[in-house]
Amino acid sequence: MRIGYSVSGVLLLLMSWAVLAAAAPAKGYIMGPGDAVRITVYQNPDMQTETRISEVGSVTFPLLGPVEVGGLTPAQAEIRIAALLKSGGFVPRAQVTVYVTQFRSRQVSVLGQVTKPGRYAIEEPAIRLTDALAMAGGIATGGAESVTVVRSGEGGEQRFEIDLLGIFDAPTQAKNIEIQNGDTVFVPRIPVFYIYGEVQKPGAYRLERKMTVMQAVSLASGLTPRGSEKGLRISRRAANGSSKSVSAGMEDLILQDDVVFVKESLF
Repeated sequence: MRIGYSVSGVLLLLMSWAVLAAAAPAKGYIMGPGDAVRITVYQNPDMQTETRISEVGSVTFPLLGPVEVGGLTPAQAEIRIAALLKSGGFVPRAQVTVYVTQFRSRQVSVLGQVTKPGRYAIEEPAIRLTDALAMAGGIATGGAESVTVVRSGEGGEQRFEIDLLGIFDAPTQAKNIEIQNGDTVFVPRIPVFYIYGEVQKPGAYRLERKMTVMQAVSLASGLTPRGSEKGLRISRRAANGSSKSVSAGMEDLILQDDVVFVKESLF
């Protein structure tokens, strides 16, 4: 059995981070197509504009027409619009405020065994895997302790298998990868195995890391008086989907979806 953080512990940490993430302001956010913005000019209420950034990265602003703001932070956009108002002679000392009301240009999908699966806006300049999980409310009951991040790019699809417990065990955040626009984070169900035959409590059980047949039998409350440690068999699914039966000893490792069968003693 692994000693340290449990999945429930990871869940509590991510739920705590979710509250902090919800309260954190979007600092340094790079705006892009699809984002909705509110633009105001101090003492010029007639110039207040609520619009969405176009596919080419511009907004239409009174007196100025199209203004390129895609690729800028709100603060940079404020400086650009103020400079244009000043150079055009419209507002000599313009004080401009740009506020993002909807984040649409950068999103991540968080799916599978999380509390609130869906698409989430990346409001910060950069977020990491744990931030994305926190936005989705953390790992739900039944979620695995490892996740998959799927990323599409010019070189094709990339897949990253991340061990959540390893993130917290590691001295650095090297494995807590940065999430990019368009990434998909998938949390699978916990892996299980099955044990039947001459055990006290046959059924399905959660598969722990590096679990042996002996530990599996122990989880099933041990052998019945008629059970035997000899002649153990495991039905195991192959990569092509077919099943095969293999002999096993008490120190052999259990794999996901294995079916362990304990035979009756002949004597």
